[in-house]
Amino acid sequence: MKLIKIKKLGADIKHQAEKLADSGFKQIFVHIDQLKIKKGVDTMGLDKFINQCALMAAGSGAVAGSGGMITLIAGMPIDFANLITQQFRVTMAVMYYNKGSYQIEFNDFMGLVATSLRVEAGVAISKTMMEGIAEKFLMVLGTRTAERMIPVVGAVIGGTANYLFIKRMGEMVKKMQDNPVVIPID
Repeated sequence: MKLIKIKKLGADIKHQAEKLADSGFKQIFVHIDQLKIKKGVDTMGLDKFINQCALMAAGSGAVAGSGGMITLIAGMPIDFANLITQQFRVTMAVMYYNKGSYQIEFNDFMGLVATSLRVEAGVAISKTMMEGIAEKFLMVLGTRTAERMIPVVGAVIGGTANYLFIKRMGEMVKKMQDNPVVIPID
């Protein structure tokens, strides 16, 4: 009986990952204003920008876990979308900081996201790679779901887990992109 449920859970995760890979990542990417990322990094600096993104992720994690099962069910999709958005914003910020250009192409961007999540990324962005990224995000979110069912404690756990996830991902992306471009000002 449990084997069937585990197989069904695995199939559900695979199905959700396929849906996210098909259009979800592109929609999130397109709706992020890259000029605002540039302005944020220029104004605050990279580390403060990453911290701001981590705090925004912590906020949605805290809200999703604050009321136990009811807010978890209603807030989980919003929390998941915000977590991906903040991860994308951090990755864009690091790419801008190191390359000096804030206009990033989707395929280049997803290649770095895949590498930061330790998903095998080949020369071309493939559907399989995108599904791998989606599965990693779903697994990260799923591992913290049970703890968030307890009211109040779930808010602390959800907020802390999201904050630490974004901070760690920021550090990983910074290490992978550790050659900043110095733009001379005449």
